[in-house]
Amino acid sequence: MASILVHVTCGPNDPSRAALAFLVARTAVEEGHTVSMFLAADAVQLMRDSTVDALEGLGTGRLRDHVDVLVGAGTRIYLSGQSSKARGLEPGRDTTVPVELAPPARLVQLLLEHDRTLTY
Repeated sequence: MASILVHVTCGPNDPSRAALAFLVARTAVEEGHTVSMFLAADAVQLMRDSTVDALEGLGTGRLRDHVDVLVGAGTRIYLSGQSSKARGLEPGRDTTVPVELAPPARLVQLLLEHDRTLTY
């Protein structure tokens, strides 16, 4: 099986594209692949509890459904520390989804560690 990195930069203002990123990640996990996600720019706001619960893409499903499967499978979800800070997002306060703040260097490491990368 492959290891796949899904890098997401689109946020709640593009719900179908944002949910699609998580749908594809979920599909890969359900097919037995190892998946990591790195959210940057406006995408970090997708992890706010209110957004996770409300966002639904047109034809791409509910974000909450995808996140629950990914978290249940042990998928690691990284948030850009700089993007999170700039948008006032603090893990533990704004999100109950298990996430890890990471610098740009971690994204570079993840790119090199994974077989494939998808960007949304």
